[in-house]
Amino acid sequence: MRRAVCPGSYDPATNGHLDIIERAALLFDEVVVAVGVNKSKKGLFEVEERLEMLREITAKLGNVRVDSWEGLLVDYCRENDIAAVAKGLRSVSDFDYELQMAQMNRELTGVETLLMANNPAYGFVSSSLVKEVAALGGDIEHLVPAVVYERLSEKFPKLGR
Repeated sequence: MRRAVCPGSYDPATNGHLDIIERAALLFDEVVVAVGVNKSKKGLFEVEERLEMLREITAKLGNVRVDSWEGLLVDYCRENDIAAVAKGLRSVSDFDYELQMAQMNRELTGVETLLMANNPAYGFVSSSLVKEVAALGGDIEHLVPAVVYERLSEKFPKLGR
């Protein structure tokens, strides 16, 4: 079975994330959407909330499961028999960072990385930018899945008004 992981903080998940997850699901037998746990960082959403939203968002994809991990991603891959990491690239700066990570991951354990160009419609979308615009009441409904928009609306009452 060919398995890949789509790792990230997903705080929150965006339509750009979903695009990469759906495309990876076409290429691999199983895709694990893995939320990284960093106890030293306080996110907008708790890890459990992110997992819940991702499960709802990916429910229609039969070969996708959602999980979380803490520590090195390559250790998670080794423990779960995952041979590849699938990541989206929005820009040249993403490429510089992701190339370095891909080379390190391969050196450590042989895990390969698939770097996928993002859909241009989402090339500017990031979780941090979505949170910033939402906090200021901007319209981000078209940038995130419906369940994420609902949860952001609960956090930011000015959203969409």
